[in-house]
Amino acid sequence: MSLEDIKKTSQTKMDQSIAAFKNNLTKIRTGRANPAILDTIQVDYYGSTVPLSQVANVSLIDSRTISVQPWEKGMGAKIEKAIRESDLGLNPASMGDLIRVPMPPMSEERRKEMTKLVRTEGENAKIAVRNLRRDANESVKKLVKDKLASEDEQKRAEAEVQKVTDKHIAEIDHLVAAKEQEIMAV
Repeated sequence: MSLEDIKKTSQTKMDQSIAAFKNNLTKIRTGRANPAILDTIQVDYYGSTVPLSQVANVSLIDSRTISVQPWEKGMGAKIEKAIRESDLGLNPASMGDLIRVPMPPMSEERRKEMTKLVRTEGENAKIAVRNLRRDANESVKKLVKDKLASEDEQKRAEAEVQKVTDKHIAEIDHLVAAKEQEIMAV
């Protein structure tokens, strides 16, 4: 593996860490309704558990209500039960074939809990990025040890990996700040 390969690999993995972090942020509840909140819900479908999105159409009715439209008539009760038993604290209401999931307004205390959760997720993402930096630097040191790269190249490569790391950590900080602002907005 060359120095360029190490840099490209670390860049790609850090980008993937940011993408995973963004995905985690969409699942954290804000005051507004977001269909991605229901992505984690599993529904019993003929003896096997499948994600809700595979048995129903999930969309927004308005800023505080999510609609779930089952594709089969008999699935409504099972979907409603799965949403009610999830740890999201939601109370779905069935209206014929359509299931409406109103998002209750969050209290100030709940908003503060959610911002703590966002910060924790952000810190975990930063740790992942720093671990990738460490792995890249160790790979560079191994190349120097095996005499496949000079110490000057090692210093340059480590500096470039550090720049990429700093850029990704700044992006994580920006995402955390934006999500906190979104949660605290009433």
